[in-house]
Amino acid sequence: MSLRLYVKRLHALLLDLDDTLLDGSFFSQSVARTCEELALLRPELEAKRLQEANHAVFSTYRPERLDAWTLGRLSGADLTLETWRRTLQACGCNDESLAQLAAKIHLHFAWDSYQPFADVAGLFTAVRQARVPVALVTNGASDTQRNKIEALGIASWFSAFSISGETGVAKPDKRAFIVVLKDLGVSGKRVWHVGDSLASDVAGANAAGLSSVWLNREGTVRSQNDAQPDLEITSLLELTPNLLR
Repeated sequence: MSLRLYVKRLHALLLDLDDTLLDGSFFSQSVARTCEELALLRPELEAKRLQEANHAVFSTYRPERLDAWTLGRLSGADLTLETWRRTLQACGCNDESLAQLAAKIHLHFAWDSYQPFADVAGLFTAVRQARVPVALVTNGASDTQRNKIEALGIASWFSAFSISGETGVAKPDKRAFIVVLKDLGVSGKRVWHVGDSLASDVAGANAAGLSSVWLNREGTVRSQNDAQPDLEITSLLELTPNLLR
């Protein structure tokens, strides 16, 4: 842990969602389960081929639409439907009703795949004890991010939300942080923002004049060109001594 932070009591804690609170490693299972269901419904479709096609679509189509999805011009539901439409077309199937069913099935399995990291519960136990206000600052379509929050059952943990699909402003733009800072009535270095991305979380928090905390679960090595965090941690539980100070 490298520390360049104020050690006085925090005024607020801001948190990223994906790959900070939400463990995204289970999402691929929702794709696999959807492909298996489709193969059962249509024997001419092979689950393995569907998975390969979905991966190819995910790698090409989704990056093309990322900005629209992030800024609320494209809903998560529409992105999912088009992804499965293209997946099926790549497998020689142009059945629109099956594409719509595939999207519905996948959204169901995706809900089941949304799981918190093991250290999330401990962090929020400390947050409640310390009575530090918490806000969520996340990039993504409103329906996608709200579904994740609901699936995790964490909505009540936050006093304010900044979801780029709702505000039209995404990290690292400092305005994404100002949304919740205004709601909480706080600002400055005694507000910490925690996230896994150097490019969006750390750079954005630095631009907003906050203390940036980089959650580096995998031990990634920073380059000289990366945004410099005030604090680097490998687990959310490393924050608890500062919360309970």
